[in-house]
Amino acid sequence: MRDKNAVLASLLESGASSLGIDLPSDAIAAFESYFMLLEDRGRSVNLTAIKGEEDVARLHFLDSIALLLAIQFKDASIIDIGSGAGFPGIPLKIAEPSVSLTLLDSSRKRISFVSELCAALGIKADFILSRAEDSARTASLRENFDIVVSRSVARLNILCELCLPFVRLDGAFIAMKGVDSAGELSEALAAIKTLGAEFLDHFDYTLPGTDITHRAIIIRKSAETPSKYPRRFPRIEKTPL
Repeated sequence: MRDKNAVLASLLESGASSLGIDLPSDAIAAFESYFMLLEDRGRSVNLTAIKGEEDVARLHFLDSIALLLAIQFKDASIIDIGSGAGFPGIPLKIAEPSVSLTLLDSSRKRISFVSELCAALGIKADFILSRAEDSARTASLRENFDIVVSRSVARLNILCELCLPFVRLDGAFIAMKGVDSAGELSEALAAIKTLGAEFLDHFDYTLPGTDITHRAIIIRKSAETPSKYPRRFPRIEKTPL
């Protein structure tokens, strides 16, 4: 039987090297513990459809840390909107410990998991059990983060209304998408402008050991988001900006 940790460690070491990312000395052990807890808790809680050390290493861990190549994360305050089982926020914290991390999700079971995970890994983070459109109106959270990240499957114009209110002036929102997302971006340009932001750039990266290419869409906050946004989610969904 293969040693799962050995396989995971090899994939992460070679994958990070292929991406040009230098991991901290304790990162591999942290990712091994992450995988084991994800695998264990995933038997009773629906945390992710991606299973097995190879797919988790490539499609979760390496996919998450690849964002370090898209923008400067060192010493940044970041919030992961719709964090689920912790992707991309926790892998980013493991790979760049200087970040200040907040994880937001509307699922109590998932917030419970990431809280337990961070305690097990010795990671300091803040956890918010809430919908994004509700927390975006909290004074201590609104326009308070250097970087907002999200790997949600929602279309970009909807994601922008949910995420941009959290971004401080001159900060950035990074949406993780596929390389076929040009249409989504074009569709979202009006929303981006309305919400006080502008499209800055996109960063394409191929996951090591695969032919899968993903895209990080980087949106810069250039003005305050008008106070009427975000709207209630049914309205956002029914009439996107």
